[in-house]
Amino acid sequence: METAETLPLTGERTVPGIRHENYWFRRHEAVYRALAGDCRGATVLEAGVGEGYGAALLGGVADRVIALELDTPTAAHVARRYGGALHVVRADLAALPLPDAAVDVVVTLQVIEHLWDQPGFLRECARVLRPGGRLHCSTPNRLTFSPGNALTDRPLNPFHTYELAATDLAALVHDAGLAVTTLRGLHHGARLAERDARHGGSLVDAQVALAVSGEPWPDRLADDVAQVGVEEFDLHADDVDASLDLVVSAVRPA
Repeated sequence: METAETLPLTGERTVPGIRHENYWFRRHEAVYRALAGDCRGATVLEAGVGEGYGAALLGGVADRVIALELDTPTAAHVARRYGGALHVVRADLAALPLPDAAVDVVVTLQVIEHLWDQPGFLRECARVLRPGGRLHCSTPNRLTFSPGNALTDRPLNPFHTYELAATDLAALVHDAGLAVTTLRGLHHGARLAERDARHGGSLVDAQVALAVSGEPWPDRLADDVAQVGVEEFDLHADDVDASLDLVVSAVRPA
């Protein structure tokens, strides 16, 4: 994989173009691609744009993408690398810098778990949506990402504030005044299951163990991670509690 101009890896976000990061990048990209069809021809707000690759993907089909990011160096990177396809705005997600009923779609992927005021953020998402507008929100599934943790437990990931299970996420969206239309989970497909089997049953655990230990990656693990593609993930509504990531879609009532 060729390395493009990227942000440094801090553990807070994933970036494209890095061989050892490819699994996480493809895992996130798979959700963007699944949602792209709903953004076709729309005015889209991405709240928490991160490195910008996902907003740029949506920008290929949307009429306009407004990309919000609080961190100054990250926002500058997004504007520099993807600015032609995006309208980049540095902003705090606690108070979205848009008028009421301004956009057709709000996309916020792998962001809400980083926020302290999750209910307030979702109320802001509902406020800026036009009647009939759609929200798409993804987050790691607490039940599989942090097994045994309760909603009130501080996550092990230092960049996360609260991690959610499916019922937690659906309740927050409902309480924000939005009607949930689908609640799906991202799972490993058959090819990723084969990769899991080659690495003690979990490709994720194998990567995390080496990140903690600092030991060099075996060639086979590095190759398997580098070759993961978006088509190896399945997004569906079955067995959501066993999923890796949760994806809720909701609509602002007319």
